[in-house]
Amino acid sequence: MWLKGFISNHVNMKLLKTCVILLLLTVLFFTLRNMNLLQLNYKENSAIINKKVTSTQPTAPPTAPPTAPHTAPPTAPHTAPPTAPHTAPPTASPVPDNFCTFKPLSSAEAEEERLILDSIAWPETPPLPAPFSLNQTSNAAHSTFTILPGGVGDERHVGDQLEVMIKMYDFQGNPKKSGGDAIVTRLHNRALEAGVAGRVVDHLNGSYSAVFPLLWEGSAQVEVTLVHSSEAITVLRRLNREHPDRTILKSLFRSGSISETTICNICLRKTNQPQCNYTDLRTGDPWFCYKPKELSCDTRMNHINGGMRIKLKANEANLFKSNVNMQVFIQASGPANITVLPPRKEQPMDSLGSGKSGLSGYYYQGVWRSLGGTKVHQFNNSSAISQCLKGKVVHMYGDSTIRQWFEYLDASLPDAKEINRNNPKRLGPFMIWDNAKNILVKFRFHGPPLSISVLIPTSELRYIANEIDDVVGGTNTVVIFGIWAHLTPFPMQFYIRRLYGIRRAVIRLLNRAPDTLVVIRTPNLRGTNPYIFTFNDWYAIQQDKVVRAVFKGLNVQLLDAWEMVLAHHLPHYVHPPPPIIKNMVNIILSHMCPQ
Repeated sequence: MWLKGFISNHVNMKLLKTCVILLLLTVLFFTLRNMNLLQLNYKENSAIINKKVTSTQPTAPPTAPPTAPHTAPPTAPHTAPPTAPHTAPPTASPVPDNFCTFKPLSSAEAEEERLILDSIAWPETPPLPAPFSLNQTSNAAHSTFTILPGGVGDERHVGDQLEVMIKMYDFQGNPKKSGGDAIVTRLHNRALEAGVAGRVVDHLNGSYSAVFPLLWEGSAQVEVTLVHSSEAITVLRRLNREHPDRTILKSLFRSGSISETTICNICLRKTNQPQCNYTDLRTGDPWFCYKPKELSCDTRMNHINGGMRIKLKANEANLFKSNVNMQVFIQASGPANITVLPPRKEQPMDSLGSGKSGLSGYYYQGVWRSLGGTKVHQFNNSSAISQCLKGKVVHMYGDSTIRQWFEYLDASLPDAKEINRNNPKRLGPFMIWDNAKNILVKFRFHGPPLSISVLIPTSELRYIANEIDDVVGGTNTVVIFGIWAHLTPFPMQFYIRRLYGIRRAVIRLLNRAPDTLVVIRTPNLRGTNPYIFTFNDWYAIQQDKVVRAVFKGLNVQLLDAWEMVLAHHLPHYVHPPPPIIKNMVNIILSHMCPQ
């Protein structure tokens, strides 16, 4: 009996030990599995706008909630706190060239973005020859344009159209077989101070058509400009795709006696250095800085431009030579001008302003005339300007091309007092106030990116959409904005998303105050400049199309700065000269005071 009991107890002990071991293994298994799940969840939930950049303690979602286009979601509270910065852990994996990603859109906006990108898609441009040579690239000196024959007897009358054929050749005098060159055209008469932009069509075989409406009697001369060769556009396209950070933007961080400066941008390359995320909570607009080594993210003091970092391949700079293959006139193979006769008897006089040409207007005797829409009145003195502005509040937001309008009004209102006089001259914010006539005009720069060599306090970095949300609106309120000049180095998806955020704010404004006048400035040609690899007309051409597409169908007024600069005889510059600014302001005032 004792033997039987001994064996039974021994078996029970072994069974007990086995059960304990199995229990411990089970606990260990689930523990390890949960740890892996937690790690997986961390990786999924910590992803922010930048590809492969993570954050240890995200304080807010990096993107704004999706909003369907042309619908007005509830306005965000105007007292929203500033975005709380957070840092990203160090990493060591290689950096892809296209390291920027973008916040997700609603399905409707994503489809709209696809359609916009398709509509502005540039023709495929040829790869650069290897080894590099200019021989087979577009050359203005060998290229020509020809005025095509007109109607009966080759007579041209006011109200007709003029068509021009442009043929591109390479440096060896051989005809080009593909398209993709950036070409702009205008028809003008210097003596009459008349000018109108042309519409250019790329036939994708080395030939282009330009069409002009004939709008004045007398001489009209054709002007064709090669802005960039198709081969140069191959380079510009690569730079925007692979090096959107070629504009060096910086911020100073300071706490007590310790200060550090780091690089900032809409997206940063992955390094071992952590990142601070300053994505705006209300708009979802991304902004990041490399975290200082000794300071926290919330010690950021300012923003400033730090120069350019251009990465060209061997000899690519030869594609960007002024008066050779960039911003150079193409000569006519025959006559470059025509004589325009008075309108035909059967030609309706009002057809000239019908807008059928697709153009917004033209110059005659130095004055911009509208081709459809609001008639442009002339406000030639301070009295006329102040009378139109009487009782109005004008909010201006954007870059220095919007600031030009503020400066014009400031100079035209001698009785108005400047407020915030001590703010930086180029930066602002600025305000003028005429107490007797109850006129208030304000200007504020848009939020980053800003390539301006002026220290901008972080408190002054404001996004246009947020500013518009703070406008009450009404019959005597005018909102004017334009944003483009500082955003050309970045992928077009980023620009579209910035405009989407502003559009949502405009819709909210018009929903709460439908009588508010909203004026939007388009981009303009900027010509040759020292920063051609970052700020140039090919990028601006696409931005111009995007602005028109995004705000199409809204109750807003588009001021066509693109045509107004292209049609004028003065050289192209990012800041249009005073005669053009005067005409632009007359258009704005005509919208305010149409009678």
